[in-house]
Amino acid sequence: MGEIEDLRLFLAVARARSFVGAARAMAMTPPSVTRAIAALEDRLGVQLFVRTTRRVSLTAAGAAYAARVTPLVRDLALANDELRERHGETAGLIRLNAPMTFGLRFLPDILAQFRVLYPGVTFSVTLTDRFVDSVDDSFDLAIRISRPPRDTLSIWRKICRVERILAASPHYLKRQGIPQHADDLAQHACIAHDSDAQAETWELRAGSTLRRIRAGGHIATNNGDLMAGLAESGEGIVLLPRFMLEAGLASGRVQQILPDWIPPELWFTLYYPPYDRLPVRLTQFSDFVADYVTRVRPLG
Repeated sequence: MGEIEDLRLFLAVARARSFVGAARAMAMTPPSVTRAIAALEDRLGVQLFVRTTRRVSLTAAGAAYAARVTPLVRDLALANDELRERHGETAGLIRLNAPMTFGLRFLPDILAQFRVLYPGVTFSVTLTDRFVDSVDDSFDLAIRISRPPRDTLSIWRKICRVERILAASPHYLKRQGIPQHADDLAQHACIAHDSDAQAETWELRAGSTLRRIRAGGHIATNNGDLMAGLAESGEGIVLLPRFMLEAGLASGRVQQILPDWIPPELWFTLYYPPYDRLPVRLTQFSDFVADYVTRVRPLG
């Protein structure tokens, strides 16, 4: 491997805190990553990582080295992008983070269509349902469906509003009754969505009237698809983005309730690490995603 490739690999291990994770991100085998890092440490004469059976972590010298070389590697990647842009080529790796349900339902089509246009662009994709409002150097782009950003240090781009609705199965509503007011939800099985699978509080507003409802008394989960399935099975009421429920709504397996009671809006937002200037591949992919979720399969 060349010196620049060694640095990229070193930073990949530092981000993943794992030789296996870095190998996956760099399309290498774990033994080859281990050998390359050992060779780099031999050349530098410094131990960069502490290895244990559970994790890999930077030494003090490794952390200082990572801080110095990270902007160098980033600037080189940007220089390569600028050169390709001048010659009309879009290429390079995009490390993408996205919500689980959105990723499974939308990204196969988005990535396939984008790569038809730009076959030189490659992707490393991580899916998670955790709502996080910032992104670091672990990713080039993060898609979030969450409340409006509160982190003023992040670079973000709002694409569209994402509608959420209350829904339950006809079987559940026949058995437990249809709520007529938000206050009625206190007597119902409300399924919570929380990153740690804990109870949550729903905020619902009708005009100037605000109600807070505690959800998760009997089921809480960190996955929206599981919630939708539980609602279809008659386990209770869910508060989810409409696109997560579209199949159940179309088939009649679930129905919307209390349409006049509106939760705080969610945004479909793109987050970036603190680039001085976005690489051209990120700009083009961001525009492609924005067009897809506002025109091809609207989320708003």
